[in-house]
Parts: sequence; C-alpha cells; structure tokens
Amino acid sequence: MLITRGVSRKFRSFYGCSRSLLSSPRLAIIPDRSHSSCSDSTTHKGYVCRGTSCALTSPGFGSFRHQLYHQSSSVVEEELDPFSLVADELSLLSNKLRAMVVAEVPKLATAAEYFFKRGVEGKQFRPTILLLMATALNVRVPEALAADTADIVPSTELRVRQRGIAEITEMIHVASLLHDDVLDDADTRRGVGSLNFVMGNKISVLAGDFLLSRACVALAALKNTEVVSLLATVVEHLVTGETMQMTSTTDQRHSMDYYMQKTYYKTASLISNSCKAIALLAGQSAEVATLAFEYGRNLGLAFQLIDDVLDFTGTSASLGKGSLSDIRHGIITAPILFAMEEFPQLRTVVDQLEKDPTNVDIALEYLGKSKGIQRTRELAIEHANLAAAAIGSLPETDDEDVKRSRRALIDLTHRVISRNK
Repeated sequence: MLITRGVSRKFRSFYGCSRSLLSSPRLAIIPDRSHSSCSDSTTHKGYVCRGTSCALTSPGFGSFRHQLYHQSSSVVEEELDPFSLVADELSLLSNKLRAMVVAEVPKLATAAEYFFKRGVEGKQFRPTILLLMATALNVRVPEALAADTADIVPSTELRVRQRGIAEITEMIHVASLLHDDVLDDADTRRGVGSLNFVMGNKISVLAGDFLLSRACVALAALKNTEVVSLLATVVEHLVTGETMQMTSTTDQRHSMDYYMQKTYYKTASLISNSCKAIALLAGQSAEVATLAFEYGRNLGLAFQLIDDVLDFTGTSASLGKGSLSDIRHGIITAPILFAMEEFPQLRTVVDQLEKDPTNVDIALEYLGKSKGIQRTRELAIEHANLAAAAIGSLPETDDEDVKRSRRALIDLTHRVISRNK
C-alpha cells in the first residue's frame, strides 16, 4: 500500500510540528535536511521498498531518509515501559484467551492452551501494540465522519471490541506458530518443547485449526464486515507466505524483492491489518487508518529483519528456539541475500545447502566477511523509522494518555531494533 499525498503532507508536518512526541530521551528521529520533500518510499543501499516489496534502484538513500539513534536529553521525563502501560488489560486478555480455547476433548484442550498457559504466553508483543494503538487513536472523530458512521458505540464498549481485535490477533499468531513448527520440524518454542515435539504433528495442526476457528467466531461477533475482511485476508497472507517459502524457484530465493513480499505476508500483514482494524472500529478516517496500517507494516518488517539477524548472532537459549534454524533448512534471509551481492559465488553455496550440510559453514564464512548483518540492521532501522514517522503523523492532541501511548508505540520501534532475543 502506498501512502497517499495527504498522508505525505502529514509526514512533512511531523518534522515541524510534533516535537513533543519525540522528546523521549530513549529515541528520536532525525530527518535528512538536505532534501526538501518526502516520498512514499524508502531506499536502502540500492533497494527501494514500496508497499510490501523492494525493487532494485540506483545505490544510495532516497529523499525520505531518517536516522534512529539514542539521544541524551536534558528534558526530565518518565521512563516509558510500553508493556506496563497496558499490563492490567494484558492480564484480562490472557485470562480471556485461556477461557476462549477451552475444548470438549481434553487432549485438544491441552494442545490449544499450550502457549496460553502462564509462563509460556510470551511477552504478548502484538496485543501490547494493539492496545496502545487503541489509546493512541482515542481522539475526536470529525463530525462529518461521525455522522456517516452507523454503529457509534460508547467508549467503554469500543475498548472491549478493540481488545477483541488483540485477542483475535494473538490466536491467529499462535495458530501460525503451531503450523510453522510442524512445517519446520521444530523441537523448541519459547524456551520449551514445541507442541509438535511434545504431542505430535497431527494434534499440533488440529490445535492450530481450532484456534483459527475460535478466532473466526470472535471476529464474527464484532459484526464489522470490513474488519472481518481484513483479518480473513491476513490468514490468506499467512498461507501465501508459507507457500512462497516452500515453492520458490532459485531466482526467487535470490531475490530481495521476493523475500520482502514473503516477509510481509508471513509476519507484517497480521500486525498491520490488525492496527488498521483498531482504527476502523474507532470510526477513524481512511487517512488515519492508513497511518495505523503503515506503523504495523513497517514495525513488522523491522521485527522480522532483526529476527533474521538474531538467527545468526543469537543463541538457542536467548531465542527460545534453535539458532541458525533458517539456513539449516535452506531458507535464505536478508543477511545472506546482502552477502550474496558482495560475494556472487555464495549463490552456488546456498543452492546446495539442503544437499550438503557442510555448505552451512561455508555460507557463514562468507557472511562473516560481508556486510550482510550490518546492512540488514540498517534496513530494519529504516523501517522502524517509517513506523515512528507514521505515529508522528497522527492528528495532534492535547490528551496526555493519547500522547503517552504514542510515545510508547515509538519506543517499541527502538525496542524492536535493539532486542537480542
């Protein structure tokens, strides 16, 4: 999706008018003052990312350029913990999820609740984003737009419906993990044995299907056809992305454009469309809904790019799953793709990964000599900055809770980039 001209104008106003949003000592966005205009695309070392994919262009950065960095500031401001801001709601959400996945058949119930049990539910990154987004968009809807919105609901009921989106998103996410672990023959997840390893592939697949069915029931209860369509598309994207990964040709496996498209489908579509659903339930304009979508899309891409880096630099203990898992399965990710640009002979090596496991070590040697890790981090930072810029382009507000949630969403872009697990 390309950002509209109206959104681009707001991106420009972000730099001149929204300084208070970026006063956090943890994070700031620095625009490139050498250019007077912004575009709706970002260029990174020869790749320009538009919508969900990247295409080859001339080297160098485009006119829309930012730098993410740590800033020391004399401004004294409370340290933001995005997760603590919504901790009470996350607790409610966790309890609701455990209740939603109860099944009549004991073995299915055990499988379905496997990753919702206390201690293995993860950090609930996606629900945190969506709950913060709900508050960040808690601004007055223009009267003309409100008049056209048939299903105006009280703020408390709206919040429950938006929290429902967070619950649905988490169920879809966990279902995708269960299916992915079967496809990847994984034996660990979140620091414990994967469900397919503990209970077998068949039960794991059925548990994922069961979670998707419960997500569909909850989605239908919202009675919003546009939101239903968005999240149904997400499930389609998850399947499409996994199929792209399984059936790619040699040329596609070597293509950054193909990789970014697949990454959007497998990772970023869920959070981007869920963020947009939050905006639609609030009755926000198409422009605001697009900004919410762009935040989720770019944060999701940044998250996966860092995941790809950590697959090479992290440990199994820190990741909660095996390191080097992608390359050992013959899956080529951004660090290797960038390394292949520097060392074309690496293409032949990676094409033989599944046939000759010793090629993994050879590929790692080439990666170590290249700038593959560095360039992947830089591309992740660019997408994190675009996510932050989308939040800065939201309609201005004096509401402190709204501003705090927007700062927390920007802080999450920093956390995604700086995480080590």
